[in-house]
Amino acid sequence: MPRQARLDSPGTLHHVMIRGIEGRRIVDDDQDRSDFVRRLGNLAAASGTPIYAWALLSNHAHILLSSGGLGLAPFIRRLLTGYAVNYNLGHRRQGHLFQNRYKSIVCDGDSYFTELVRYIHLNPLRVKLVRDLKALENYPYCGHGAILGKVSYDWQDRHSVLAQFGGSEGQAREEYHRFVEEGIALGRRPELVGGGLIRSAGGWAEVRSQRQRREPQPSDERILGSGEFVERVLTEAEARVQRQQAARRQSGRVERVIAEACKKNGASLTELRNGSRRGKLPTIRAALVSKLVEDFGVAIAEVARQLGISTPGVSKILTRRLSS
Repeated sequence: MPRQARLDSPGTLHHVMIRGIEGRRIVDDDQDRSDFVRRLGNLAAASGTPIYAWALLSNHAHILLSSGGLGLAPFIRRLLTGYAVNYNLGHRRQGHLFQNRYKSIVCDGDSYFTELVRYIHLNPLRVKLVRDLKALENYPYCGHGAILGKVSYDWQDRHSVLAQFGGSEGQAREEYHRFVEEGIALGRRPELVGGGLIRSAGGWAEVRSQRQRREPQPSDERILGSGEFVERVLTEAEARVQRQQAARRQSGRVERVIAEACKKNGASLTELRNGSRRGKLPTIRAALVSKLVEDFGVAIAEVARQLGISTPGVSKILTRRLSS
């Protein structure tokens, strides 16, 4: 079965799970852990990517983030590539460190934001990297301590998390701490990380109830949320794909029109796109601007990119043609 495309757009809430290849360790010591956290923080700050919760474990990591302008895939690729190169050099090893396909789930923040923060931050306690909740507060390889102000990470968006628990800082910390403590008894929470319908419906109990009521529930293994949320995300994703395909088709048509104009006039396509004003090129360029904008409806910025001139330059050509 072919891999499904990742669902992403700026502001999308993702639960990202990164695992070592074949279940192997991705950190061997505190130097590795500090390097991973440093890279995560630097990249988050540089790209404007909000990080709400995270936990680095021995053979995997969890990150709850909102996709920034960089996009999810480039963000994770830069994080993992840089870290893996440094890890391999430091440990004199070769080959892949991470599974080729990290797991990312688009999440309904209105319903699951605080649940995911709690689930992710309890991971070190769940796998016994720390002995109790008090130790977790000062554990530097998890975002829990930063939410409580016990560990300082300027790049972590602790304020968005605390805003879910109270108006004042002190009250929010207390409520957050109580909420996390209550989560210890809930265990592994398969409804937050399971696949397909169990995730979209919110657990097997709800799945069984829906089946008894004969109510179909839209689901997708890439999405954590209600059927309505699943449908909305998939509809928006399909609309984005259609826009991208339309843009690619238009770009291909623009390229053909430009190439044909150059061939017809015996001009160099390379020189035209490099902004050259030699010979007939200014006249050819002006005619192409008019044709692409007025006849084809191509955006001025795209025309400028294709013809090797500035956006104001395209506007000037159009103004001159209209006034002549």
